[in-house]
Amino acid sequence: MGNAEQPVLIYTTFASLEEAKAVGAALVAARLAACVNMFPGMISLYQWEGALEEANEVAMIIKTRSGLTDQVLAETKRLHPYEVPALLVLPTEGGSEEYCAWINSETGGPSAR
Repeated sequence: MGNAEQPVLIYTTFASLEEAKAVGAALVAARLAACVNMFPGMISLYQWEGALEEANEVAMIIKTRSGLTDQVLAETKRLHPYEVPALLVLPTEGGSEEYCAWINSETGGPSAR
């Protein structure tokens, strides 16, 4: 598997499940992500503009390939309602050969199928 085909996970958060679903659906429809996982019910504590904030959020993991990372980050940022969304790229190491092949077959445009 080439470096551009290596699976990566991109972590982000949203204020609501509806926002997360809308962005996730757009990424999958555009073949930028093979799958997105959403975890509602997360509580976040963070400093923002000098104040301690607490928020209910939805965590999302976007499953894609390394070669699409820049496109996925740009599109997620474009669609994201936050001023400064959490966007972290988590490289993977190893994994099921069949699952990694599935991620590659589901991403990268119509010719990928």
